[in-house]
Amino acid sequence: MHSVHLAVLMTSHNRRTRTLSALAALHAQRGLPAHATLGVHLVDAGSTDGTPEAVRLLHPSVEVMSVGADTPRNQALRIASRNSRSGGGGGGSHRARPGGPSHRWTHQLWLDDGVELFPDALTTLLGTADAVGGGAVVVGAVRAPDGTTVYSGRRGRSLALVEPGGERPEPCDTYDGRVVLLSRAAHDLVGDPDKVFRHRMGDYDHGCRARRAGVPVFVAPSPVGLCAEGPDAPGSLEPGIGVREALRRVTSVRELPPRQWWVYCLRHTWPWAPLLMVSPYARTAARATIGRWRA
Repeated sequence: MHSVHLAVLMTSHNRRTRTLSALAALHAQRGLPAHATLGVHLVDAGSTDGTPEAVRLLHPSVEVMSVGADTPRNQALRIASRNSRSGGGGGGSHRARPGGPSHRWTHQLWLDDGVELFPDALTTLLGTADAVGGGAVVVGAVRAPDGTTVYSGRRGRSLALVEPGGERPEPCDTYDGRVVLLSRAAHDLVGDPDKVFRHRMGDYDHGCRARRAGVPVFVAPSPVGLCAEGPDAPGSLEPGIGVREALRRVTSVRELPPRQWWVYCLRHTWPWAPLLMVSPYARTAARATIGRWRA
């Protein structure tokens, strides 16, 4: 494994316990070469539960920036990426504290603060990156407590979840943005998540843009972490809600806001974009209507 200078990008908002657990698991990584460096860039979106203060106290090597509570996750990730570029992104041993950035990073790692990495996660991701070539994106699959895969790469027009292959990396078309390793070369070609996507879809769009730019994308052979709370709340899929409430939820910033969804469809699904644009809203209305009838 070559010299590794890893810039870890994280965001947080009022999830102090989860954020601290994610950082503890990150700093407990094993198997990395002695010369590997790690710099963590956390952007906190207006937490009122003491998250920034707790991180500074328990993980003083982490760079913490506080922004407004109205800053969406995708934008916070862009800010963290900008911070990693302005500061270098490395920083001494991955267990060093404190450790300011001192190296130009070779990789970025998107890490959701709801994911606790397994102890060998970084070794798995970096080893996969070496195996598939330096210009690739490597996605880490994340499991729920019951062992099912809840976040991973995605494949096909239906965005089917890609299970880890067990022995070799699995190719995919795009990805959930919970655990994603970008080589420097891949980032130079694809850039950061697009600012047009405020909360969701930014990771899917990023993966599609990577593929279009000729950047190969693979899922690491084994899962890399645990999402203690499983997937997001059901939102518009919640049984028993009415059509109006279901449509309100599905068009909210946390699901498929129409303007952003149209941009995604236009970029990546033409000539089927008009049909795909309306289909999730029609399915949501139909599902809620049938659910009410059955109830």
